This record gives sequence, C-alpha cells and structure tokens, in this order.
Amino acid sequence: MSGAASPLPTLLVIPTGIGCVVGGYAGDGLPAARLLAAASGCCITHPNVLNAAALYWSDRRLHYVEGWSLDRFASGELALAPVPSRRIGLLLDAGIEEPLRLRHRQVADACRASLGLPVGPVQVTDAPLGVRLTTGPSGASWGRLERPDALLRAGEALVAAGATAIAVVARFPDDPHAAALAAYRHGSGVDALAGAEAVISHLLVRHLSIPCAHAPALAPLPPDAGLDPRAAAEELGHTFLPCVLVGLSRAPDLVPTAGGDPRLGRPDLLTAERIGAVVAPAGALGGEAVLACVARGVPLIAVENPCLLRVDAEALGLEREGATVLPAATSAEAAGVVLALREGIDPASLRRPLG
Repeated sequence: MSGAASPLPTLLVIPTGIGCVVGGYAGDGLPAARLLAAASGCCITHPNVLNAAALYWSDRRLHYVEGWSLDRFASGELALAPVPSRRIGLLLDAGIEEPLRLRHRQVADACRASLGLPVGPVQVTDAPLGVRLTTGPSGASWGRLERPDALLRAGEALVAAGATAIAVVARFPDDPHAAALAAYRHGSGVDALAGAEAVISHLLVRHLSIPCAHAPALAPLPPDAGLDPRAAAEELGHTFLPCVLVGLSRAPDLVPTAGGDPRLGRPDLLTAERIGAVVAPAGALGGEAVLACVARGVPLIAVENPCLLRVDAEALGLEREGATVLPAATSAEAAGVVLALREGIDPASLRRPLG
C-alpha cells in the first residue's frame, strides 16, 4: 500500500463584499475550506472565508491569513511560519457603548476560560474610529475610517504590551431597516460590512506586520423568520468576536522574504513557490493573489460561484496567455481537482470525451 501524498498547499480566495453565493455570507465558505484542507493537506485562506461570528472550526490544516498578507504571500514578498499559539491583543473602538464593550470583554474572558486562548492585553482607542460604509460602482461594499490614526496608535500600544496578533472591534453604523441589510439577511444581497472591515485589517497589518482581523460591533437585530441560513451565524449572540479570536490564535507569522530573517530556514515555512493550486470564484479572478499565482504557473481552479463581478478567465485572456485554468462546478468538484493534482493525476484524464 502506498503512503499518503505530501500536502499540496492550496490558496482559497473568495473576495470580500461582492455577494458570492458561497462565501459571501456569515462564514458560509467554511465547509468548502474544510473540504479543501482535507483534499490538499494545507489550505491557506482569509478570515472572510472562515469567520462565522460565534461559530468557528479549528483545523491545523487551515491557515488564517488576513487579505493584504495573503496578496503579499502569493506575490512572494511574505512567507508564512506556523506557530503553536499567539497572544491576542484586543483593540476596542472608543465609539462602542459601555454595555456593548462589556459584552466584547466577556467574549475575551470566555475564550480564556473555555478555550484556553491567551487573550490580552486590551486597549481602547483614544478617539472613536468613525466607521462609514459605502458602496462602489459595481455594487461591492466598501468603507472608510474618520480616525485611522487612533486605530494605529492603539495597535502600536498593544504590540508594545506584548501582543503578537490583534483582534479589532470597531463600532459600525446601525441601520436595521436598510433595504441592503434586509436583502442580505434573506440571501440575495451583499455583506455591507465586509468592505470596511477589510480596510481596517489591511491598514493594521501593513503598519504592524502581525496578524490582525476584525469583528464589527453592532446592536442585536430583531428575529426574522425568513432569515437565510447563510446569514444565521451572525444572529446567534451579542458579538462576532469568538471566531476572530480562534482564527488568530494560530495564525502564522508573516515573514519577509527579503532581509535575511532567520525563520526563512525553517523546514515548515510556507512560501509562494510551494503553492500547488489556487481556488477562486470563476467570475472574480482579477485579484492580486490569483493573478500572482497564475503568473507563476500555478493551476487555477475556477469555481462556479456567482457574484457581482464578471471578471472571468475569458475576460482576462488567461488561457490565451497559457495559464492552466481548471473549471469546477462546485466546491466539492474543486476539492476533487485539488486531490487529483496532489496525487499526480491529470484532471483532464477524468473528463470525457478525452479528445
């Protein structure tokens, strides 16, 4: 009997805030990520895929990497060094009301007591961050901060106090009667928060070079009997923080590939050269991580996963340029393609007619 094949590091990218049918809601990309982790032995993806508010799934084959870092990893500027655990600093927006801030502190206490996670210190910003939500011309969600300086100062204070990763909780605007929110809760809209969340985490990671992820602070919504199952995870508790703390607890170190960092010699280091496949929605292939992988000759598995965008392989001319684009009707089929690649089986040999 032959032994198990070596892991095939696989990048899973589901862009944030563009309404993907799978992965565009409250952690509903997590089953796909788990399956890809099992098929590949090593799946690298971003918090938007794995975060499901009070729900999460811990798997050492899943690597939790913030989106800006993921792009830098795919481009070869960063390597990823697995770690056994992290001390997670909790950064709270001064704009969060005290009762809601207490709820988030209690999540940190619960994760310490029930999950054994090293959470703390806690830092409140010296001014409200002032999150504002917007929508781009394509309909994708976006946002901005009125006080990015306050965010960066609080992050610097946490690093100085010993934090090796940062969970951010910013107060987001409440609009329980908005049409966009109703559409999202009923499974036909875009996550209006996701774009602004990406702005916050990108800014911190670029400035501090450590893993960061964000959870929005919002007032609880009234029950809705017509709630789509994909949005249900966000309705379970007072905060979205638990999944962020679990994800960050073993997020890998971000190691610059230039400059002679001693960690570059580690045998378990994940580098861009080791990526064996990249999986992304067929209509959202224009992101930096996907294109960086394609430029390196990494097979691209394009999954049918409708969204607001229509940036597919044909529009980008990928196949004309010699890229290996492997179509997949579902995430399950994508996992089968990854397993074939891992076992050295040509995916084309599994289709009929052979031609």
